Amino acid sequence: MELWDLYDSDRSLAKTDHIRGNPIPEGLHHLAVHVWIKNSRGQYVISQRSADRPSYPLWWECVGGSVLKGEDSLTGAIREAAEEVGIRLEPEKGRLVFSEVREQMRDILDVWLFDYDGEIPLEDADTKEVAQAFWMEPEEIQSLLENGKLVPTLSYFLTKL
Repeated sequence: MELWDLYDSDRSLAKTDHIRGNPIPEGLHHLAVHVWIKNSRGQYVISQRSADRPSYPLWWECVGGSVLKGEDSLTGAIREAAEEVGIRLEPEKGRLVFSEVREQMRDILDVWLFDYDGEIPLEDADTKEVAQAFWMEPEEIQSLLENGKLVPTLSYFLTKL
């Protein structure tokens, strides 16, 4: 059972716990993160979702997920990177690129960018959510998007990163 904190659209914490999978009450949102990991050559970590994922199986994406109860956005971003692709990020190497309230998704999305030069130790990942991961050039990510192979909620990549 995964627990989330809920927030109003002004990012004030609601005094209620939420169990993932249950409907989110009207006017409240959970906190989600997208984590873009960039190396000094200008490449980004892009991962392919496992075939058994309930949505977008085998599509490509950046690291991301829901922030757990008691976590802040940065802590959730760092945890998601370790869980999904085995990368242990350093908090001081990350910056919040933008944040938006997504009413349709019932979340507040924080988009993070981390500097990281190293391998992608997928064998160290804590989950099996990812089938494979690679360093990709921005043009390769654009091609994934144009060919309908990148999770559509990441379409902002070309304009905001």
